[in-house]
Amino acid sequence: MKQFTKAIALILSLALLLCFPVGASAAEPENATIDTAAKGSLTIYKVDLTNAEKDGVWDSSYVSTGVYDQTVNDTLNSYALKDVEFTYLRVADVVQFTESTADGADFDHVETLYGISKTAGADLLSALGLANGANRYENADQSDKLNASNYYYQSHVLTSALKSALEANATTVKNALEAYITAGGGTAMPLTNTYGKTKAENLDLGLYLVVETKVPEMVTSTCNPFFISLPMTSGDGNGWIYDVTVYPKNLTGDPTLDKTLRENKDDTGKHNGTSGITDGYAADGTASDGDVVDYQIVSNLPSITSASTYLTAYTFADTLSKGITYNKNDVVLEFFTDAACTDSIAKWTETDGKFTVTYSTADTGESKMTIAMTAEGLKEINTSKAVYSEASMVNSGYSDCTLRITYAATISSSADVVYGDSGNPNEVVLTWKRTSQDSYDTLKDAAKVYTYGLELTKVFSDGKGDFSKVQFVMQNKADGYFVKAALDEDSGIYYVTDHVTDKKDATRFVPISGDGKGKIIVKGLEDDEYIITEIKTADGYTLLKNAISVVITRNEGSASATVDGNQVNMLTDNGSANTLAPLSVVNTSGFDLPATGDRGVWMYGLAGILLMAGSAACIVITTRKKSK
Repeated sequence: MKQFTKAIALILSLALLLCFPVGASAAEPENATIDTAAKGSLTIYKVDLTNAEKDGVWDSSYVSTGVYDQTVNDTLNSYALKDVEFTYLRVADVVQFTESTADGADFDHVETLYGISKTAGADLLSALGLANGANRYENADQSDKLNASNYYYQSHVLTSALKSALEANATTVKNALEAYITAGGGTAMPLTNTYGKTKAENLDLGLYLVVETKVPEMVTSTCNPFFISLPMTSGDGNGWIYDVTVYPKNLTGDPTLDKTLRENKDDTGKHNGTSGITDGYAADGTASDGDVVDYQIVSNLPSITSASTYLTAYTFADTLSKGITYNKNDVVLEFFTDAACTDSIAKWTETDGKFTVTYSTADTGESKMTIAMTAEGLKEINTSKAVYSEASMVNSGYSDCTLRITYAATISSSADVVYGDSGNPNEVVLTWKRTSQDSYDTLKDAAKVYTYGLELTKVFSDGKGDFSKVQFVMQNKADGYFVKAALDEDSGIYYVTDHVTDKKDATRFVPISGDGKGKIIVKGLEDDEYIITEIKTADGYTLLKNAISVVITRNEGSASATVDGNQVNMLTDNGSANTLAPLSVVNTSGFDLPATGDRGVWMYGLAGILLMAGSAACIVITTRKKSK
């Protein structure tokens, strides 16, 4: 009996090969036989062992003794996972099988077997690679004391088969067992609480299959399905455990989110290349009015290992600052196997029906766009075979792939836009869920668009010139366009409205008079070199000999400016530093002709008369000569 007890302890301990029991109440040693009238219970503490091991507070080599360990609970309490659901199903009877010798004269041996229904357990056995009773304990088939409608298995055969099946194709086996337990009427345990705990009580004795059926958003891989025998022999072999406690392992992790932008190539020629995650995209950029800005949102999808980890929501809420508007109907989603976005496996447009795009305006004036996956899109993300073949699949769908979203927006200069170093943040928030619908999480990222301006101060050297007679034109030297702008009469500010190629269509900037000076304030300029040309000035004053070069540059999160190569301190505007590049233009009066006065005029008249008289005399003389 002593040897028999040890053998039973070993066999039943193998039933927890894929999870480790930490605590339980064991029967006293004198109660070494199973109380068939008793009931069992299963307590699960769900913890994030991935981060526990990462933080160095948990040693994965820990071997459970089968005795409750308070230290383990205390250590892992802060890594509890809430909102996890487990489902259990009783899949086998536990029987004691006595096998006699061929002549029946003596007992050969006694052992514990697990009887699985040939019909109700067919899908279970198939998922384990034991279809049609493969590897069963065939000697049990001859027993007239066992149920002939069952196949009988030794515990190590079942646990080894489950382990091998999961190693060969974890996703397929997990999905098969999850489907089997649901179809078989499995019982869902309550969602784990804030301590990661859930419990099932008053359970009939037998062999149970336990699978993880719902997970919160951060769980990337469910624990492997496992068998639990109620009761099970304690680790020290001294009795039976009717109330089993386990700590199944989970892998956790979050998706990533990154929003970047670039100026559209066709509009400004600011970037080179045609595609790719690094093709001119950056966390910030500058633009002028009318510029088209390309945006991309890149997210590395989380792992999807089975139906329990399917994504049930993957939604992007995008916001553009005031003055920036969506071009609309141009959103494209593309999936890649690599983080560099070079190996494309799927490309969706709005007409494919796999995601929806809705636009709105916030109460504060910002433009909003929501991109939400439809049921059809989620199905493809969760189950597509485009990446993993059925034969070697370890993950599911677009698990761990990179999603890239692209769209465009247009900059419109106005008082709503923030100019200078404060920039215009364009935020995106990702919300994702898995099968535990009450649990969700968000990620946030933002890109910024910067735009600037200049403040030209016009001065007449004698303070007497007419500012309304002065005109300037402005050309972007880098891109070759002339600036067109509209004057806001209330503020006296020119806001850029367009880029034109013909100089005759460019705006003639006229200084606004005040305090003996003229001001031209232009807002809505990208960082570039601008050529400022004075094409007209007041009567009696001298135009500038040459055009003025103004260069606005953004580096290391701040802007700077030069005027004709000389560094200037940019002006602050509405609390935003480095907004306006300042310059002054002074016109001096022209050179005067000598003063004449009244006497001079009389003399000029007399001289003219004398000249005319002399001419007439000459004509007369000539005529007379011809007559002779």
